[in-house]
Amino acid sequence: MWRIDGDEPRPLTTSVLPAERDLHEFLGRDPSLLGERLLVIGSEVITPYGARLDLLAIDADGNLHVLELKRDKTPREVVAQVLDYGSWVTDLSRDEIIDIAGHHLDQPFEAAFEEVFDTAPPDELNGDLHLTIVATELDASSERIVTYLRGFDVPVNAVFFSYLEDDGRRYLARSWLAAFNEEKSTVTSTGKKGKRASWNGVDWYVSFGGALGRRWEDARRHGFVSAGGGRFYTQSMRALPEGARIWVNIPGTGYVAVGRTIGPPRRFSEAVVRKDGQWVGLAERPLEGTYIHPGEEDDDNAEWVVPVAWLDARPERDAFWEKGMFGNQHSACKLRQEFTLERLVEHFDVESDAE
Repeated sequence: MWRIDGDEPRPLTTSVLPAERDLHEFLGRDPSLLGERLLVIGSEVITPYGARLDLLAIDADGNLHVLELKRDKTPREVVAQVLDYGSWVTDLSRDEIIDIAGHHLDQPFEAAFEEVFDTAPPDELNGDLHLTIVATELDASSERIVTYLRGFDVPVNAVFFSYLEDDGRRYLARSWLAAFNEEKSTVTSTGKKGKRASWNGVDWYVSFGGALGRRWEDARRHGFVSAGGGRFYTQSMRALPEGARIWVNIPGTGYVAVGRTIGPPRRFSEAVVRKDGQWVGLAERPLEGTYIHPGEEDDDNAEWVVPVAWLDARPERDAFWEKGMFGNQHSACKLRQEFTLERLVEHFDVESDAE
């Protein structure tokens, strides 16, 4: 780094960090120093064999990042240490990851994740792994070892931070051993049980959007959910099984209902709902919304309706939402996230076992 004084560039002098521990604190507070958004979920994490992993972080895709500071380790020690941690971290289940985060974060993992990434955590955590050695400098031997391992697709890299002072101001400069945009080597998920959130076989998430003219009050009053206007929206609604317990979310608003599906999906023109113990055609009911779309002769464009017996259905103004709760663009999908289920069960006062 150079400072321009008039027409003359003057190199800044690299200094030594007052304490290498400072790097740990800097990264703990702001892991974006590494060049991407990360959420630190563990600091000085104690492993089953007694060692302490410096920092454990997670990215927006749910992949884990092991950050190991070199400190005073020898070249062989630092590389062996980060590989040893990687061998343990790669097998962590979703529950174990959330448990580690619970001991470090001052709020639920799901809420912290959404605060950083503006979305709920994905169903699968720890699909890929990244190992990073953090140092103020790295000797030639360590660089050779890391470069050699990367040649065998081991997901290890090293990042260097230089500390500079100038006229009372302090600076950190960052550089990677392997270019950041060349980071392609990752450990592919082994598909081990527990990395994907388990499903109880009953609960489903349903998104009821107001696009194309549908209205929540229609669905609430007559007992149905629906989706249409394209294959992306219709295919998941058409897969919604009879007898499912569904939790209905209005995107951008919150959860408004819980109920059970009581019939198969049908096109709007053929859809029936339950009224006073009888099945009646939905198209014959007084409706505020519009459920006939251009090109509806195509099954993918038509509005597909699933009849529902509501256990609790509330007006849109009474929607319930907490930071970190599950939300998805799919019209229907399996609801796996325990954080969301626990809060919905409590809020709507229904049995958690869905029996």
